[in-house]
Amino acid sequence: MIDIKFLRENPDIVKENIKKKFQDSKLPLVDEVIELDAESRKVKQEADDLRASRNKISKEIGALMAQGKKEEAEAKKAEVAANAKRLAELEELEPALNEKITKIMMVIPNIIDPSVPIGEDDTKNVEIEKFGDPVVPDFEVPYHADIMDRLNGLDKDSAGRTSGNGFYYLMGDVARIHSAMISYARDFMINKGFTYCVPPFMIRSDVVNGVMSFAEMEAMMYKIEGEDLFLIGTSEHSMIGKFKGQLVEEASLPITMTSYSPCFRKEVGSHGIEERGVYRVHQFEKQEMVVLCKPEDSMDWYNKMWSYTVEFFRSLDIPVRTLECCSGDLADLKVKSCDVEAWSPRQKKYFEVGSCSTLGDAQARRLKIRTKGKDGTYFVHTLNNTVLATPRGLIAFLENNVNEDGSVNIPEALRMYMGGVDKVYPKN
Repeated sequence: MIDIKFLRENPDIVKENIKKKFQDSKLPLVDEVIELDAESRKVKQEADDLRASRNKISKEIGALMAQGKKEEAEAKKAEVAANAKRLAELEELEPALNEKITKIMMVIPNIIDPSVPIGEDDTKNVEIEKFGDPVVPDFEVPYHADIMDRLNGLDKDSAGRTSGNGFYYLMGDVARIHSAMISYARDFMINKGFTYCVPPFMIRSDVVNGVMSFAEMEAMMYKIEGEDLFLIGTSEHSMIGKFKGQLVEEASLPITMTSYSPCFRKEVGSHGIEERGVYRVHQFEKQEMVVLCKPEDSMDWYNKMWSYTVEFFRSLDIPVRTLECCSGDLADLKVKSCDVEAWSPRQKKYFEVGSCSTLGDAQARRLKIRTKGKDGTYFVHTLNNTVLATPRGLIAFLENNVNEDGSVNIPEALRMYMGGVDKVYPKN
């Protein structure tokens, strides 16, 4: 959510930003919110004037009564009563106007960084850099579900009976690799100086509304029936919510955290849930990184954060590339975002395994997360980035480390979490 003062003073910039995001239907909202804001400020001013007048007249009444001027005092009381009726109307109108303004401001997109490429959708995203050579072996790399099956590592049939489509059991060595990757991702980020955290896996609606757009919430979040609780779709929501309404010490910035959680997503959309494999599912696990920092430091942290994900995957012998998200592919709260994509030797193309975003002060403004510096109080900047989301990261690992005989190499970085083994072998 952008600053209403900025919108009031720079409506053309806000409108141009809306056009860059190809959301022209929102253009009338700028003028609408400016009108409502003017009305709201007018109402507030009138209410403040009436309160000041009431206080002044009350003192006059006391003075008149002390002087025995009862008739004049009664006239003043009648004036106060008349003003009170109008003040009551204004005090009812003021929050109603503010609610309308907030509702509109919540759907006006954040101002994107000037470096963001302009494009309608993800087909216009721009490759930034490749890391590692994308190798295609001289044998046909099996579909990831087949690699898992040969290791007796995947059971979707049983999950279908217990939970339905979009769920899975990981078994044996595959489950162990999955857990080893999560543990390694945790320690990898701790070694980067991040504080490890396991957050709540459910959050209230006011936190949800503070960290994401309404459209994202509807497509992603599972609501707990009869309660004001949602299952988290990613731990950054819970992690940012940790600071809701807080005035954090400026000396404590940057606050750098890495969090583990299971994640739950509806995955509503045309892509659907994958029937056979585990690329797109309702439940997965994730190691995340979250940063709260001063505004002037946010872009430096953005570049550090995505580079950590690249480093993590390269340590597992997985080639990756970074992809700059274009304006039309950015969620409304995001200032800038890039995806980290892993090489698929089976498909001979890259696929997304992580996403890094800076959101400016949009989340902090919604959740009222502030700090105080020498020039006064201001909103912090928030950033988030995926270290590892698996089983999608597991797919990348298996495809890039599988051998022709179905065995899977365990890179050195992962062996301590796998009991020292350097390879796992097919069971059938």
